[in-house]
Amino acid sequence: MSLSDDLRNELAAIAPRQECDRLAELSGLFHAAGTVHLRGRGEIAVHLDLASSAVARRAFSLLRGFGVESEIRTYRRRAFDRETRYQLHVAGGPHAVQVLHEAGVLTAALAPLERPPKRVVARSCCRAAYLRGALLGAGSLSGPRSPHLELRAATVEGAEFLAGLAASEGVRLAVADRDRHAVAYAKGAEAIADALAAAGASNAVLVLEERAVIGATRAAANRLANADHANLVRTGRAAHQQLRALHRLDLDALPPQLREIADLRLRHPTLSLRELALRCDPPATKSVAHRRLQRLVRLARL
Repeated sequence: MSLSDDLRNELAAIAPRQECDRLAELSGLFHAAGTVHLRGRGEIAVHLDLASSAVARRAFSLLRGFGVESEIRTYRRRAFDRETRYQLHVAGGPHAVQVLHEAGVLTAALAPLERPPKRVVARSCCRAAYLRGALLGAGSLSGPRSPHLELRAATVEGAEFLAGLAASEGVRLAVADRDRHAVAYAKGAEAIADALAAAGASNAVLVLEERAVIGATRAAANRLANADHANLVRTGRAAHQQLRALHRLDLDALPPQLREIADLRLRHPTLSLRELALRCDPPATKSVAHRRLQRLVRLARL
């Protein structure tokens, strides 16, 4: 399961008790993932396009809490991954229109609003709920390498509204224009943790940090394994070079210390320099064993 799925599942399980928070969350959902359809004769229909069944159920529950009937449908994207998407359809009856107007999704004239009025996000708890709705509707989280949190918006103005809302809660989001849409985003573990905490996703913060620790540990283990392998390769090549040199020398004509290290290398071709040095009598250091073997290699080249 991806970090985005973990995040959506956690946020979808949060059930705010206050009506203002539920209204703000509903507003965030519809502004992030909603579409208004004109049906003629002054009638409209609204639907949400969502990435997971958990979010679809959450939106269904929110609407039902306000007495609005809705229907969940599924379809498969035409993209290469053929991902299942969830659509929540709301018929534009008088009561549904009233609720969506109170949530700052529609004007009194049934026109879609690009951003909710200030009354919807006036309180800190409402701003957090709106950000939660925006994350549920069009948020994504990737990591642990180069962690990136993104909230998608239809326009740059919409993304700037999200960034301003987050700034009111002490969270810094940057804004980027992606041609067909815009995003408010955060990079880096600390900035992302602040944004997720503001929306109430404390578990997602822990999961991200846990995966980052696991990734760093795995990377360190790989570096150590690669270093050990490289050391073994270098040691093997050096030992092979030393053995070839020793076979060209008259060992009986060598000084005692050189004859000793030559005999040890011939009897123990796979030992490291440190291990050879400890077998000398008296025991020598690694650097001493290295110098003696290097001298033997030079003698063999003469």
